[in-house]
Amino acid sequence: MANIVAIVGRPNVGKSTLFNRLTDSRKAIVDSESGVTRDRHYGKSEWNGMAFSVIDTGGYVKGSEDVFEGEIRKQVQLAIDEANVILFVLDVAEGITDDDKVVANILRRSKKKVFVVSNKVDNFVRQGMSGEFYALGCGDPYNISAISGSGTGELLDDIVKALDSGVVDEELTIPKFAIVGRPNVGKSSLINTLLGIERNIVTPIAGTTRDAINTRYTAFGHDFLLIDTAGIRRKTKVEEDLEFYSVMRSIRAIEDCDVCLLLIDATLGLESQDINIFHLAEKNRKGIVIVVNKWDLIEKSTNSTKEYEEKIREKLSPFKDVPIVFTSALTKQRVLKAIEVAEKVNANRTKSIKTRELNDVMLPIIEHSPPAAIKGKYVKVKFITQLPTHAPTFAFYCNLPQYVTESYMRFLENRLRENFDFCGVPIQLFMRKK
Repeated sequence: MANIVAIVGRPNVGKSTLFNRLTDSRKAIVDSESGVTRDRHYGKSEWNGMAFSVIDTGGYVKGSEDVFEGEIRKQVQLAIDEANVILFVLDVAEGITDDDKVVANILRRSKKKVFVVSNKVDNFVRQGMSGEFYALGCGDPYNISAISGSGTGELLDDIVKALDSGVVDEELTIPKFAIVGRPNVGKSSLINTLLGIERNIVTPIAGTTRDAINTRYTAFGHDFLLIDTAGIRRKTKVEEDLEFYSVMRSIRAIEDCDVCLLLIDATLGLESQDINIFHLAEKNRKGIVIVVNKWDLIEKSTNSTKEYEEKIREKLSPFKDVPIVFTSALTKQRVLKAIEVAEKVNANRTKSIKTRELNDVMLPIIEHSPPAAIKGKYVKVKFITQLPTHAPTFAFYCNLPQYVTESYMRFLENRLRENFDFCGVPIQLFMRKK
């Protein structure tokens, strides 16, 4: 199962800095002005061999000071619903505020594992100050400084212990396909069309499906598990941020599947949220099929599909080698075709190429177009092999791996894609010292 760690707390306590520290990135905007995180922020982290997703929930708090409390309450509630572990970040210099008490009250009632993180402990005096956080009743505080990284190792050790080490249901060796996408693009309708039954409640209101629903599909010679992630019905208690919720659901489904069918609305085209979900699947190295739904609503001309495809691929670059299927869940047009393509992508993702074949094809190409010399030094690739990983990964053994440029790596990836079909699958290349 997917492991999700959510970072919660009131604005300006250092959530984004901690997110950057855990995911080893600079993606979240870090600023001393409160509430500057506005974008959706999720990243991958790994510690002691355990991989997990980190969500910086700060990006979901909107509005001015007076409505912060309601927004924080909402965001914490969502994190509790979806995350396995919650990091409750506090500012040791400011001590306990009313907003902190609001968050603590919600967390105490939840059954989730909560870590109290006392941030900005960057000197000896402040270490003693974090003692007041015991009063919140959420457990022992961990003293850290997100900026310098001190104390984060011990915190990560305990986070990893609290996470599920990935117990997999043995019975399901069949491929898992997740249907992901923004609210109201037709995910439930597509599943209903496939199953031929009104399995999910379908209404034109965005976000009417509450939970990810798994269904085994065995018709027409297919056998796979279908994960519907619409998962965004509004709850009565929480007026939730749909965007945040759909991201949470998508992360969980993407991590648990083999191939993602990314559904987009033909009338709206590929929007920024779709691109976010696409990159999330790519980062997790899952197979990807883009399904353009509601194609029956588009006025057609001779080249309309071709032009539409080109526009999509342009937005997805540099990873453009992705199949695109045009469907209509309403008229049942090409719905089975989308499943056939997903099965083909899954086969591409799991195929292994013999070392001899790989070298016979790739070495002459490299000889013909070798890497450019840097500082008079020439890179010579001697040998290539596919590594035994869950997604296609190749090691190129050479004398000077540090001199191989990003653009040459892309050249090699494109040649691999031309000669061996990896359509819909992210592939990784490593340059290794021979």
